[in-house]
Amino acid sequence: MSDHPHSVAAAVIASVVDPGTFEAWDSPVVWEPLQPDYRSSLARARERTGCDESVITGSGRVAGHRLAMVISEFGFLGGSIGHTAGSRVVAAIERATRERIPVLALPASGGTRMQEGTAAFLQMVAITGAVNAHKAAGLPYLVYLRHPTTGGVFASWGSLGHVTWAEPSALVGFLGPRVYEGLYGEPFPEDVQTSENLHRRGLVDSVVPTDQLAGVVGAALAVLSRKGTADVHGLAVAEPAPVSAPGCAAWDAVLATRAPDRPGLTELLEVDGAVVIRGDAPLWLALHSFGGHPAVVIGHDRRAQAAGHLLGPTDLRVARRGMALAADLDLPVVTVIDTPGAELSVAAEESGLATEIARCTAELVSISVPTISVLLGQGAGGAALALFPADRRIAATDAWLSPLPPEGASIIVHRDTDHAAQLATDQGIASYALYADGTVDVLVDMTVPDGMTRLRSAIAQELAAGPRCSDSSRTRVPGARR
Repeated sequence: MSDHPHSVAAAVIASVVDPGTFEAWDSPVVWEPLQPDYRSSLARARERTGCDESVITGSGRVAGHRLAMVISEFGFLGGSIGHTAGSRVVAAIERATRERIPVLALPASGGTRMQEGTAAFLQMVAITGAVNAHKAAGLPYLVYLRHPTTGGVFASWGSLGHVTWAEPSALVGFLGPRVYEGLYGEPFPEDVQTSENLHRRGLVDSVVPTDQLAGVVGAALAVLSRKGTADVHGLAVAEPAPVSAPGCAAWDAVLATRAPDRPGLTELLEVDGAVVIRGDAPLWLALHSFGGHPAVVIGHDRRAQAAGHLLGPTDLRVARRGMALAADLDLPVVTVIDTPGAELSVAAEESGLATEIARCTAELVSISVPTISVLLGQGAGGAALALFPADRRIAATDAWLSPLPPEGASIIVHRDTDHAAQLATDQGIASYALYADGTVDVLVDMTVPDGMTRLRSAIAQELAAGPRCSDSSRTRVPGARR
């Protein structure tokens, strides 16, 4: 690794890996015959940065976990990827796959090296193939987008991460602003190609300062590497409860789940080892270990929705990406349902809300890994349906599931909201009724002081029971008590 004072890549490596653990993988570059001007540019770049190419590769440890690293050196011809740099990236990813270790890619690049043209451009295909093979082997591919990451690099190995973090205020986009202005005679709009904007739109999971990257990477690897056996003996899981008395419990459940102080997804994940990949949104994506069993958690955040940020198409695309993450890494999926309903707006309609609900539901039904759904509180409409199908279904004793909030159902049936409580009972929306008719498998009493502990234990028990992966169990309807 270069210790040249102008090597940004070397500084990034030093800030991320455990001290003294980085091992360089790169062989010296042997230049093919080149045009004189290009050869001179390469020589100047080498002298300026102390690097022999625009990428450095190797392995190191982060929080004790070994991983491969591919780091761009932007000072070397703008971090551009030519034949030699592309081959170096491919070789590093392929070696990581052979050695069965995760990859952390840290691009900062203007894209394809123009001096090499099409031959360099096609390196993006070769790199994509190496990334695909790495992921197909069930190995994590993690990305940290640095300033700037544009062009073919962003459109290939910069956009394929199981988890994608980004540097604050980084320029990240497909078309370089200078190229856009040169082609169209006007500047590209500000605040579009920024890491923060991509985070808002669900394309970046978190914006993380470089000096905090080691912590988030280490936490993610800790969950992904955890292979312990769940201790399921003596877990405090609620026994199945009897069907509630008609006329009261269903509406009481609706009111209870709307209480501002009701615990939700945040409390479920408030334990050591939970890694929130995407938070501060109506739908969260996280890694968490329940009783030693790692899982991908996809869930509704009740507080964000209570503040008016309802579930939209972007959130459902994040959910689908979480399912792809689980399938790639052969991890079970745990969904958490707690929603008053999806966003109802012109923007949501035009952005394909209904289509995203359908796709999310379809992918959850057909995913190749075990699935557990947790009906934690409110379960209204398509936003709930999209996360509900699962091999095993757990519900809080005062949760509910309905095609609309009871008031909406009352408006449709009676043209008023006065019959909401009665319809809640008549429709069989309460978790007691869902358990009685076989829609739900396990009830957990969340009204007791250790309710959240009981819920975590119930999830651990289901994960410990092993794979089920049955389309028929995921699509079962009321009356399916087994």
